[in-house]
Amino acid sequence: MASIGLRRERFYGWTALAGAILVYFCGAGLFYSYGVFLPSMSEAFGWSRTAVSGPYSLRTVIAGLMGPLAGISINKFGPRRNIILGNIVLAIGLACMFLISDIWQVYLFFSVLGGMGMTFGFFIATATIVNNWFIKRRSLAMSLLVVSGGIGGFVYPPLIAWVISSLGWRLAWVCLAIIQLVLAVGVGGMLVRNRPEDIGQVPDGKVTDKTDEARVSKQAPMRVYQTPVDWKVKEALRTRTYWLMIIFLGAPFFAGTALSTHQVVYLQSLGFSPMTAATSFGVLLGVSIVGRLAIGALGTRFEASHLAAACLAVFAIGIIILMNVKTLPLIYLYVLLGGIGYGGITTLDPTIYGAYYGRAHYAEIMGWRIPFMTLITAAGPIVPGFIYDHTGSYILAFTVVAAMLGVGLVCALLARPPKPQMTISQ
Repeated sequence: MASIGLRRERFYGWTALAGAILVYFCGAGLFYSYGVFLPSMSEAFGWSRTAVSGPYSLRTVIAGLMGPLAGISINKFGPRRNIILGNIVLAIGLACMFLISDIWQVYLFFSVLGGMGMTFGFFIATATIVNNWFIKRRSLAMSLLVVSGGIGGFVYPPLIAWVISSLGWRLAWVCLAIIQLVLAVGVGGMLVRNRPEDIGQVPDGKVTDKTDEARVSKQAPMRVYQTPVDWKVKEALRTRTYWLMIIFLGAPFFAGTALSTHQVVYLQSLGFSPMTAATSFGVLLGVSIVGRLAIGALGTRFEASHLAAACLAVFAIGIIILMNVKTLPLIYLYVLLGGIGYGGITTLDPTIYGAYYGRAHYAEIMGWRIPFMTLITAAGPIVPGFIYDHTGSYILAFTVVAAMLGVGLVCALLARPPKPQMTISQ
């Protein structure tokens, strides 16, 4: 019918995604870069590695504790405002690192200011932008977001190392603050918009009225489950699926932190060179980009929980190969499987919450999971280390890691889409 048609204005969702990608790129780059400063700061002040590592651990604790508050703030004031203000606070904390002369100042500027800034202006806020703008293409858009984090983790450490060698570690912190202000606050904050409805559009595209919206839905039906209602926070937390998701999404992050801590020393103990051992986990993170993109494409055709089960199975097989590795080709096979499994979960993690619980309270629902995910992730380095100290072998330790992935696989298969109740408002 000629009178019924889609508006010709360009869909703004991809521009909003580009802004979110810039913010995520900067935040992930910072996440992976603190260790680059450790040698210079330790040498400058005579601090032990334990002392200078403490602020990073505190930043992680702060992120876990403040996750629910960040979700509430993002839901109330919108992700854009939180991105701008959060990253301004983060930039202030980074710039103040230029002034430090005692360890308590590192805790204040990096852990407290930096931790607060990243909690409110990084993961939950950017994932909410994507969740608000995309439904049918949510998994693809979310994969592009998390891939930018992998690229940030690849680009930032060598860049910061070069700046430290050229200008010194104090000015390197200032440079990071400037980058944060320009890219995350200036460009990213300028491009993102909270919701398509704010500018007269709808998720995935523009329609003129409800008739056209129904027409678009009829022409391109959903291939995977999308909740027909927006869940309230209390109702979402009461579902069994929510807690099963915390387990099966937390399991690979438990494995990831365990491997990042113990994999290098394990491979060296088997007789592999320090270079081979050191680069293996970095290559795994690089391969994870393939998993992130692949799941982003597959997520439009297959249920998220089924894809999660597949990723966990692939990751677990990789761990089993690592436990029996004796030649270099087996390391490559482990890195391939582990990277694809781990990368796929990083895309599914923020995607499945939107698919199962909707858009209206997404940030709060995501925020309440963070304290539990933080505990699971923090246990990753500790549990294998404890087992090794008491057995003198990493075999049992990695067996526990693989078993954790197995438990996650079972939980993924049990995590059916929750059934909306009559009390849940649309």
